[in-house]
Amino acid sequence: MDLVRHLGYFLVVTEELHFGNAAARLGMAQPPLSQRIRRLEEELGVRLFERSSRRVALTEAGRLLVPEAREIVARVERMRDLMSDLARGDAAVVRAGVPADLGAAVLAALIAGFRDRRPDVRLSLTEMGTAAQVAALLEGRLDVGLLRHPVAANGLAYGPVLVRHPGVLLAEDDELTAWAAVHLGDLAGRDLVLFPRDAEPGLYDDTLTSCRRGGFVPTEIICTDRVEFSLGLVLSGTAVAFGAPAEVPGVVWRPLAGAPLAWRCSPAWRAEPGPYVRDFTTVAVEVLKQSAGMVDEGVPPAPRVTPRPATGFLA
Repeated sequence: MDLVRHLGYFLVVTEELHFGNAAARLGMAQPPLSQRIRRLEEELGVRLFERSSRRVALTEAGRLLVPEAREIVARVERMRDLMSDLARGDAAVVRAGVPADLGAAVLAALIAGFRDRRPDVRLSLTEMGTAAQVAALLEGRLDVGLLRHPVAANGLAYGPVLVRHPGVLLAEDDELTAWAAVHLGDLAGRDLVLFPRDAEPGLYDDTLTSCRRGGFVPTEIICTDRVEFSLGLVLSGTAVAFGAPAEVPGVVWRPLAGAPLAWRCSPAWRAEPGPYVRDFTTVAVEVLKQSAGMVDEGVPPAPRVTPRPATGFLA
């Protein structure tokens, strides 16, 4: 029995929950499809569907099989695509997700570093927040990502955690620029420009919690993942932003006294990483340390288990 092919039939039936409709999608008659599902059930030793004249429903075994079947079918499809590319002489591809504020210099160093290490492999980068990267990794649309902590997702493995302590970006005429370091409480009365919560739910919540503890409750929180828009709001003089120094006329960076904010990220992937993913991880860690000033904390911290509102993540 071709197990992968039969799992593909199974997945179509789970989507339709109707053998006639599933058979039509597959371009085959219903009786052969029913026979193949029965053959799969015999092979696995379980019933996958409850069938009646009125409805088709998944059994508990069927529900448990769905994610496993999707992973197997997706991995086989990726393997076939890779072998097809190699047969045609095309380069292999690593699909990687990166955060929006990675920075032009860091991004260029990442691309150059991977190219030097793997000249035969094409690096396909997509700008994504952590939430979108987690979904793409679990669905097989990304091979590796750079995720911001805190985040926890079943089915992902994490590389070394890198940390940086962001400072504050101010308009050059802000009175706080006269100070060597700024306390969070000194920012009172100002708006805060911050990345969207739906992109980085755990880090967003942690950042605002740290602000409140430090005595800074923003007058308004303006969410954007566009660096130019964020800097424009800072230049207006009414808003501040957290991050790395920006080479923009009129914007001044100052460290936060006591380093109250700690922004962490780490490479992440699904299942056992292949050699290309391991190479990307090695390059990314080195680039983030050398070009972004991040420090390697080692293994990921144990995730906390406090549910955060409006998100499926635990942080």
